[in-house]
Amino acid sequence: MTDQQQLPDGTSRPRRTARQRRKQLVGLLFVAPALALVLLFFIVPLGMAFWMSLHNWPLLGKPRFIGFDNYSRLLDDARFWASMRFTITYTLVVTVAIFSLAFPLALFVEKTRPLTKFYRTAFFLPVVVGFGSASLLWAWLLDVDSGLFSPAAYSLGLTDKRINLLADFDTTFWSIIIMVVWKTAGFNMIILLTGLQGISTEVQEAARMDGASPWQRFRRVTLPLMRRTIALALILSVAGSMLAFDQFYIIADGGPQNSTVTAVYWIFSQSFGSFHLGYGSALSMVLLAILVCISVVQLRLLRNPEGM
Repeated sequence: MTDQQQLPDGTSRPRRTARQRRKQLVGLLFVAPALALVLLFFIVPLGMAFWMSLHNWPLLGKPRFIGFDNYSRLLDDARFWASMRFTITYTLVVTVAIFSLAFPLALFVEKTRPLTKFYRTAFFLPVVVGFGSASLLWAWLLDVDSGLFSPAAYSLGLTDKRINLLADFDTTFWSIIIMVVWKTAGFNMIILLTGLQGISTEVQEAARMDGASPWQRFRRVTLPLMRRTIALALILSVAGSMLAFDQFYIIADGGPQNSTVTAVYWIFSQSFGSFHLGYGSALSMVLLAILVCISVVQLRLLRNPEGM
């Protein structure tokens, strides 16, 4: 007979056997290293950052507890909110641009055709280049004197003089957008390709036999079945764009005239430029809260009717 455990409401349930407890202990031992890493590199730093945000924390000297004064100061920081507006604008534009390229590429390399493996590798190659290295490369390409784009356009007679592409906001902004799309579209292509390959060919074949056109199959079959994959790709893309820093720091240095200062750039400037570490931590906490809210909204909008 199975040993029963009496509950306060009068019902009973089977007691866990020694074997079940051993299985649970083994499971905990397997996940313990991952839990330790999360605790060490995420939970503890997050707690320290929040604690710092409650202090006037200079680079040198003794920190002074000031409560939520840093958060009150943040509400009146016009530069931070301007950087947030620019970051959100950049995120919207670059996310649309990435998906506008990544989805067609995923559809192109999904089909088995000659050189398919070559195309997949070629489209994915920029992803392996670090953002810092890619930004340094494009900073050289965009240089008005020793770069490639402006001297090449002048040599080919496309412009009557060498144009500094980083002297104007529009050309700087769109140059960085092109660089980011070149760098990250391959990663999103792989994610979307995985979703496409997970769709049963029988479902597509059934829709084809029912007379559905390619567009109808894409809209009524492919997109609904890829909802989770698209949600994952969107969340990763939006989170990465909201945390953009390297490309704006290396290529434009926040210019021209501080018009390309992102939220992370402003946090970096306050923390390691002005050495207001407590205030920088408060800015980081607010940015984290905004990211969590955006991710939750995306998950709710892209959730399947029966749940993710």
